[in-house]
Amino acid sequence: MFRFPTVAVVAVPLAAVLCGCQTSSSPAVVGASAAGEAPIPLLADEKGGEDLLGHYELATNWPQPLPGHEEWVWGATIGIVAESPNRIIVAQRGELPRPDNVKPGWNAIASTPGKRAEGDNRFEHCLYVVDANGKIIEEWTQWDKMFVGGRGPHKLAINPHDPEKHIWVVDDMLHQIFKMTNDGKKIVMTLGERLKPGEDEKHFNRPTDIAFLPDGTFFVSDGYANTRVVKFDKNGTFLKTWGKRGTGPGEFDLPHGIATDRDRRVYVADRSNARIQVFDEDGKFLDAWPNINAPHDVEVASDGHVWVSDGNTNKMLKYTPNGKLVYGFGTYGLAPGLNWGIHQFSGDAEGNMYWAETYAGRAQKLRPRAGADRRALYRPLAAE
Repeated sequence: MFRFPTVAVVAVPLAAVLCGCQTSSSPAVVGASAAGEAPIPLLADEKGGEDLLGHYELATNWPQPLPGHEEWVWGATIGIVAESPNRIIVAQRGELPRPDNVKPGWNAIASTPGKRAEGDNRFEHCLYVVDANGKIIEEWTQWDKMFVGGRGPHKLAINPHDPEKHIWVVDDMLHQIFKMTNDGKKIVMTLGERLKPGEDEKHFNRPTDIAFLPDGTFFVSDGYANTRVVKFDKNGTFLKTWGKRGTGPGEFDLPHGIATDRDRRVYVADRSNARIQVFDEDGKFLDAWPNINAPHDVEVASDGHVWVSDGNTNKMLKYTPNGKLVYGFGTYGLAPGLNWGIHQFSGDAEGNMYWAETYAGRAQKLRPRAGADRRALYRPLAAE
């Protein structure tokens, strides 16, 4: 079992964490506490170390390599959603040729420092499913040809309130969203028109993500070009839209992720505006959380806190429901346990966390360390 050692530290004031500075009386820190919350302590069972994964440790050999694909490696891995600890759906933009200097194996990747996992990809194994041990248990290769003409899927989702656990696939370049049966064998709903962008009730222009309410209502962040949020009822009927390009309240510059909470609030990762924006379900602006470098994904946890992956600083960040930073960890790099560009993340009831790294071109699984503080672990609302 691969484990990163950690060091004991003392929490510093939140402002010091946000600016990356150090006070005269406190050492540098990865974890912090918001007002009214007890600090999350770091583990201190070993000497040295750099606390790379906080209260997690890396699950090695996850996912396991594809048999018979030794000359290929994972492409840009951009979507991941855990239905359960033993069934995790992964999306990637096809496979890339294995570089000559990279040996076949579970961590064989095409990226190098400064060079992203992109290039001469082939659209194979764009969607696949793995179990808790990283074994590939389902290969949805019947859909590979569907992604030709774009660049591959963008994000995945499961409505946590859906008893049938449909799988939703968002494709930004095709301008479409697909609702699939849980086994991936059938598409039961398609939104948007293939390769035809638009900003009316029937079209998207590079949609990025999707989020749900308990009654089946859902929201689409749309996206790279349209810079808006679109609201639909459970049957996919258009209800309303809000947002335009800009920097003011309710305006967007690349709404890249979207999530909802128990109070039906909508959280939008306004990536190029470096913030999270919060709305009610009808689009009324409620709040903005600035100075989040490049929020790629946003998810609401079972404890009501909001987690964000920052694709530039390569950190996982935990906030209170009103936007106060509580805790964070993550370090740039290509070695196992480091990360480069967490495009989407997921979690399960056991506290495992899953990363889809677009720039590194891989999926990774983290599991709770022995003695981990429950507050330092991400569990989605679906895990209640």
